[in-house]
This record gives sequence, C-alpha cells and structure tokens, in this order.
Amino acid sequence: YNINYKMFNTFRHLQRKIKFKSYVSRCFTLETQNVAKTEVKLNANLSNDKIQGPFGQPTAQTHPHLLKDGELIPGIPYGEFVERRQRLAELIKAYSNKLDTRLQNHLIVIPSSTKKYMSDKIPYTFRQNTEFLYLTGCLEPDCCLVISLIYGAPDRVLLFLRPNDESAELWEGPRTGPKRAPLFFNVDMSQSIDDLSDFLTKFKTITKSYSLWFDSENCDYPTITNIMKDYISANNFQKVDSPTVFIQKLRLIKSSYEVNLMQKSCAIASIAINDTITSSVPGVSEQTLYAKVDSRCRELGAQRLAYPPVVAGGPRANTIHYINNNQVVKDGEMVLMDAGCEFHAFSSDITRTWPVNGKFTDAQKVLYEIVLDTQKDIIYNMMLNGYPSLDSLFTKMCALLGKALQEAGIIKKCVSEKELPKLAYTFCPHHVSHYLGMDVHDTPLIPRSIPMHPGMVITIEPGIYIPETRQDVPEEFQGLAVRIEDDILVTNQGPMILTHYCAKEIVDVEKLFQPKTK
Repeated sequence: YNINYKMFNTFRHLQRKIKFKSYVSRCFTLETQNVAKTEVKLNANLSNDKIQGPFGQPTAQTHPHLLKDGELIPGIPYGEFVERRQRLAELIKAYSNKLDTRLQNHLIVIPSSTKKYMSDKIPYTFRQNTEFLYLTGCLEPDCCLVISLIYGAPDRVLLFLRPNDESAELWEGPRTGPKRAPLFFNVDMSQSIDDLSDFLTKFKTITKSYSLWFDSENCDYPTITNIMKDYISANNFQKVDSPTVFIQKLRLIKSSYEVNLMQKSCAIASIAINDTITSSVPGVSEQTLYAKVDSRCRELGAQRLAYPPVVAGGPRANTIHYINNNQVVKDGEMVLMDAGCEFHAFSSDITRTWPVNGKFTDAQKVLYEIVLDTQKDIIYNMMLNGYPSLDSLFTKMCALLGKALQEAGIIKKCVSEKELPKLAYTFCPHHVSHYLGMDVHDTPLIPRSIPMHPGMVITIEPGIYIPETRQDVPEEFQGLAVRIEDDILVTNQGPMILTHYCAKEIVDVEKLFQPKTK
C-alpha cells in the first residue's frame, strides 16, 4: 500500500505533543473572536445574582460540576447561541435576496421535541430536537423558537415555552417559564406556548407580506404541526420553505467550543471500548459487553449512548446494523462493536473488532490488517492534494480494498483491475464516511459530494463482510467480518484523530488482554 508513513508518524507526534487548545485555536481564530465579543456583552447582563434557579435545566449555580459561569449548556457560552441565530438570519436573508430582492420579510418557526411515552404515563428519556437545541440551548420539551426578520426593523427572537404550573412541576420538576426565559435564554421576548397561535395571527395582521420558514415534514411536536397546518391553510401560503438545511450548514462547521466537547465525547467512548475489550472472555454474552460499554461511558461523564450499539459476535457481525445483542460469543470468534456516547449533546461513533480470546487467528489477522491499512491510507493521505469529498474517499476505499483482497487471495486473480472496486463493494456495501456532530449521522441534508472544510468532523470506517454463505472465497474467511471506525477532525493542518485513545493496532488490542502487572 502506498501509505505515507512519514505523514502518519508526523500526525501521531502532533497528537501527542501539541496542546489541543492552541492547536484548535489556529483553525477557528476568527470565529472564536466573534463569539468572545458577543460573550463579553452578554455576561454583563447574565451575572450570578440575576440567574437564580431553579430553572427547567441545569445552571452554573445548581450544577457547578457541569457548567461554568457564563455557559447556557455545558461547554457552550450564551454568546454562541446569539451568534448562531444571527448567522442563520444572515443566511436566509442572503439566499432570499438572490431569489428575489422583494423578499425582505421572514418568519422562522423552529419547534422543540415533545415527550414520548412507552406506555401510559411512562416516558422515554427526553432528547431535544437538534436544530432547536443548537439555536436556543433550551433543554425543555414543548417549546418553539420564532425569529422575525422585518426589513427596516431589528431582528426579533421569541421563545414560546410551557407556562409555570405548580401541580405539574411537583411531578416533573421546575420549568423556566415565560417570565424568566428572556433573561435566561437571552431572547427578546417569551410567551406561553399556548399563545403561539394568537401571535401568528397578529403577526399576519401587522405584516402583510413575508416568507414563512417551517420544516413541516420533520416536526417532532404534533401540537405545533397542527397549529402551523391551520395557519398555513387559513392564510393561503402558496409556499413554505424549510430552514433546516441552513441550520445544518451552520452545524457542519464546528466552533472551538464544539470541538472541545466532541474531543471529550470521543475520549470517553474510546476509554469505555478499551475497558470493554479488556473484560472480554470466551463465553461472554453480547448483552454483557453492551452493558459494560454503556456503564463505562456514563461513569466517565456521558449522558447516554449515542445510538443502540452493535455488539456482534462471530458471523453475526455480517449483519451491518445488528442490534439484537443477545447471543454468546464463542472461543475463537471475534466481536464487532460499533458504539459511541453523547456528551452534552455531542456524539462519538467508534467501531472496533477484536478476538474474544485475545488472540487473532491467521485468517482474522489477514482481514483485520487489510481494513486497518485501508483506513490508515485514507486518513493520512486524505488531504495531500487539497480537501476531498466524502464520496471521493469512498471511491478510494473501494479501490484499496479491491487490490488488497486480490493480493490476499480472497478475490480471484482473474478479476481485472477495472472490476476490482465494483467487486470490493460487495465486501463493503456501505459508505466509508459520514458527518458527525450533535447527531451521529449528522447534517443529513448536506451532500457528501462537497469538499471537506476545516471544522468538519467525519468518520472513516472501512469494513469487510464475508457471510458464511459466500462460497467464492477461501473457506477460512467465510463468516468473518471486520470494521474499524475513527472520528476525524478536519483542520487546516491535516486530519486529527479524535478517537486515537481507542486501541486498534493488533499489538495494542492483544496487549489489552495481558494480565495487569502491579
């Protein structure tokens, strides 16, 4: 393989020696300065004596172990949310102006999530709508953000949320309430969610012509869906645009605050998976390994796993999204674990494959080294000629896998070089990369055909899957599957592996099984 080992060693050295904060600051200097300017202005109004709880979410006063003074949610200061909303307004104004210079007025409606129930009065753990959380920092259900952009007038940010209710709060905990929300969330005005319909009607009366922005297809709050459906119908809106793609354009590039949270999320998941590998023994159940990685992530500070993990022993690893996790892993089999955690709204996504008894067989080692060398080649050579797209990395993965599988005798020698990438796709029928951030498969409206840009976080996850039923390969490889996945920060100095703590070299994986010496 044409792996640039000099660059490989250089980046490993950088990761170990360069202080993370100074390294990232060079990538985000301008953005950090802008946020800092906003933060200075805000902190003058949001002092400790004014932000008194309890509110509907943790604060620096009620949860000093989670938040620092000046942060709205852990790791993110108030000023960042103001800047995000301002940038969204600028994107929508610029886009509309290109279409028609007469489109000067806009009303943007972005709902929160609502509680969901597994059975009567038994709720699932609440998870906030990503776009709403990104713009508000509000962790409460049943809310709605409204931004009015009126030509010749200041932009207005309004937050509609649940009114205070003594009886409900006795059971469910405190609510921020409309009265305290403007100061707490740094918005212009707040009202009860029950007043949203009346507000929309009055807005239409005052503002005769404007564009309405609302993502009706992905609204996770039925009450808002119904309000907006009636409003659109009653006022004969011919077209309603979705603001989601513009929000995802913003979310695609991470700020220094977001990078810091993602680094911590990746470190937690890396350590948890290492500990899970160490605990593996022949005869262990997939459920036990699931419980191990889940508990370790939470012990290390994560709020939850980022998604139902794949814990697949033996041939079950050929089911790419296997989540039953209810079998026993036999001696001589490998475990494929795809798991990550959510740390204060930011996700990690890691895959590791290891022998449950601590020692790779010859066949397992062949497949593992093909996948590992392919991944290294993609990561450490990805930016030698500028910023490629994720789709171009997928094309490269197929070429590398095809060549390596043929050299190992898994693909027959008679297959032409031109046909190798196509045949390799039958061994790895998924993409090699996706965007990562607040969601695992983050910003899905952003195509993978665009060039990468500093500030993006992506995954690199080649794999090889050979079901037991596949008869066109040597018998010793049948039933084996390997995937290796890491999370990569794209910087103007090259790729930075955020999950480098997680063992993946064969020698390092096998070392995790060795008895610990005192």
